[in-house]
Amino acid sequence: MNVFVIVGKDDNPIYQAAFISQPKGSTELCHLHQFLIHAALDCTDEQVWTTNSLFLRAVDFFHEMHTSAYVTPGHCRFMMLHDQPKIEDNLKNFFLEAHELYLKVILNPFYEPNTPITSPAFDAKIRALGKKYLS
Repeated sequence: MNVFVIVGKDDNPIYQAAFISQPKGSTELCHLHQFLIHAALDCTDEQVWTTNSLFLRAVDFFHEMHTSAYVTPGHCRFMMLHDQPKIEDNLKNFFLEAHELYLKVILNPFYEPNTPITSPAFDAKIRALGKKYLS
């Protein structure tokens, strides 16, 4: 189970993808995932100032659920909720490639900054990265 979220600099959600399909009727689980990622935003904001690295590793955990973060120079947060504590190298590579894709989106003159990304091509590429690095 992996949930990837891009959160804008004003704490607004820009993009979200779950990499393992959930059974029907699991809205409570979906809400729990969103809550855990939101709770980890504060931890991310605190850790940003303690390192020069963009990849912050695991910033928060709840039971077996870990939240790892990557912060862009523009203070956009990439958050990954996962249940695999030993995938730091894969997460770092995932975040780096996702950051490249995100840069291509924000450099598009038709994209309004800090608005939700609704591009099916972006979604397909992020999901392909999920299969490549998180499976």
